[in-house]
This record gives sequence, structure tokens and C-alpha cells, in this order.
Amino acid sequence: MSYKHILLVTDLRSDADVVAQKAKYIHSRQQGAQLSVLHIIKDTVVGFGYEMVPAASLYDEIDDERCKSARKDLIEFLDRNDLDCNSPEVTTAISNSEGIINYCDKNDVDLVIIGRHERHGISAWINGATVDAILPNVSCDVLVVKLEKPV
Repeated sequence: MSYKHILLVTDLRSDADVVAQKAKYIHSRQQGAQLSVLHIIKDTVVGFGYEMVPAASLYDEIDDERCKSARKDLIEFLDRNDLDCNSPEVTTAISNSEGIINYCDKNDVDLVIIGRHERHGISAWINGATVDAILPNVSCDVLVVKLEKPV
């Protein structure tokens, strides 16, 4: 299988390097493939009665500080893992899964590489897994890298 656009999704936790190295390996085997890296920041939400509205839609600069910090962390992540990335991106979204799905739709991604933390009990019920939400909603291949409990 030949991929043209590979998307590495990262939460920038300390175990994200494991996922980055898998993405680096796969990207190195795909002649001429584009590698993009995406980090999602959950959007600040404002409540208006029964409606929840992303604060970023009301104020352009609402999440600017968090995004600046995340961009700095993303550059360090790329350097640490020696990733040659065409387009590193930090974006806000109401949920991680929504942000990933939208990015894939807009950018013709044909492979998503993402980590999945092992969760049990109430943590699994409350937090769920981003992977479980994106799998039925993206039209491309997904490589899930199994990780241990969240760090």
C-alpha cells in the first residue's frame, strides 16, 4: 500500500514519542509521501442557555496563549523525534475526534497514525478513546499504536 498523505496525531505526552517513531518508520518507507503532525487543543466552551458555543468562534484570541505554548511543545516534539514534517499544526476543536475528522476531510489524508492509551473502569467510561470516535468517521486507513496507561 502506498500512502500520499500521512497524519500523525499527537497529544504531546511523554509516551507520544513511541507513536512518533512508528510514524517516522512508515513515512520513511513511502516514497514522496507528505507527513503532517496535528495536535488538538480542546476549545474553551461558553454556555448560552441550552447551547454550548466554542469560545474561539466568539473571540479570535481566546485560546491564543494555549496554542502558542502547544506550538512550542510541538516543535520540541518534532526535533526530539527527528521528524521531517511538512505541516505541523496546532488547532482548537470542541473535541479531539472532531478536530481529527475535520482535518482529514479538508487535507486528503489517507493514513492516520494515533496512539491509544489503555483505560479501565470509570476512566474508560468517562473519557472514552478518541480512536473509537474517529474510526467510523474517517475515510482513510488508521494505524492505532497501543500505549500503556496515560502518563
